[in-house]
Amino acid sequence: MKANAERIEKNTVEMEIEVDVEEVSQALDKAYRKMVKKVNIPGFRKGKTPRPIFERFVGKEALYEEAMESLVPEVYFKAVEDTGIEPIDQPKMEIVQAEDGKPVLLKATVEVKPEVILGQYKGIELSKSVTEIQERDVEAELERLRNRHAKLLTIEEGTVEDGDQVELDFLGKVDGEPFQGGEGKNYPLTIGSGSFIPGFEDQMIGMSIGENKVINVTFPENYQSEELAGKEATFEVTVNRIKRKELLDMDDEFAKDVSEFDTLEELRADTRNKLKQTAESRAEYQFRQDLIDLAVGNAEVEVPESMINSQLEETIRGMNNRLSGQGINLETYLEYTNSSMPELREQLRPEAERRVRTNLVLEAIAKNEGIVASEEEIKAESAKVAAHYQQDPEEFYNTLKKERQLGFITESLVMEKTVQLLVDNAQIVDVSTFMVEDTKEQTTEEDTKEQTEE
Repeated sequence: MKANAERIEKNTVEMEIEVDVEEVSQALDKAYRKMVKKVNIPGFRKGKTPRPIFERFVGKEALYEEAMESLVPEVYFKAVEDTGIEPIDQPKMEIVQAEDGKPVLLKATVEVKPEVILGQYKGIELSKSVTEIQERDVEAELERLRNRHAKLLTIEEGTVEDGDQVELDFLGKVDGEPFQGGEGKNYPLTIGSGSFIPGFEDQMIGMSIGENKVINVTFPENYQSEELAGKEATFEVTVNRIKRKELLDMDDEFAKDVSEFDTLEELRADTRNKLKQTAESRAEYQFRQDLIDLAVGNAEVEVPESMINSQLEETIRGMNNRLSGQGINLETYLEYTNSSMPELREQLRPEAERRVRTNLVLEAIAKNEGIVASEEEIKAESAKVAAHYQQDPEEFYNTLKKERQLGFITESLVMEKTVQLLVDNAQIVDVSTFMVEDTKEQTTEEDTKEQTEE
């Protein structure tokens, strides 16, 4: 077989493939053996008809059609490998010549990965952050830990305070009429969580158990439900129950209860170290992302629409899988967010294009630098994946190799090594101090689950 490829447009290649007579003969013989078992010819048992008689009965053209069905895909993939092109879509195949005793001539037109013109990717000048942890950051984290392990007690007397968890009945109305989703019974709400419409939770502070109150709020202009956006609403509210956190004293006993440490100072030192490691990881991640963005920005590449669409489909599939894990499907999500599939695709499109562009540039850098993944590296990475799925490393690797599924591991390793090349060759021009921002404690669903009610 012979094949040559010529770029006829920016991202389109035309391949001319010539299949020699001997290979065609083998394909015809294979087609005959397959077809003769399925066709009844008078005077012969099925599968025993001599080929000359079989050809006269079904016609030479039918035999060629059957042969081409298996031959064309086979020679196309071999031609792709031989010419080194990288298709990104299905080819348009044309049989130019298929005559008895002559080579088969094929023409394949296919869209391929675009050419990337690399700019500067070595010696990029970039500032880098240095992490500095303040004592207030450590104390804030300890306070979050204290809140997470607090007991949630039901109070018999008193009024609603910020941070309380209340159970309430409510009925919302717009223009004097109830609206869908505006009613709840014994609904759990943490005051200060921002779960409800702005202003709702603030107006509940000071309410007592059993008290009824009318709360006036205005839906945000960008509210998910268009018919409610910007509308004034009233809520008839009744407090049924108030639960309040009972915090542990911040002492050595607290450290023993919530960690493996015996003293508060040991816990404080460990917390400081973890905060520093987390902040350094974030700073390093941001440094690498900024470096990648600069290298990609310095390159020239026209991203094909088909690659953006493929990335979009992959993103939406992943989103659907994550939603399914939460017990809902994509259709329900779109209804809840008052959106549509075209709107979702449009929303996700910029990120899809960015990912494709980034991958194309990093692949081009890897190719330019001759970066590859060795078999030892692939085996080591495969062993990590096998451990995650609790499988035998050797068997897992051999299975992936047999099924030609090592590609995702290989590509991941090459990308990782390529990014590291950018990092190793970067020029750090400024070092800025990175301060960990203190954040307000908010009770999350996970925190609530850890609390116990007395």
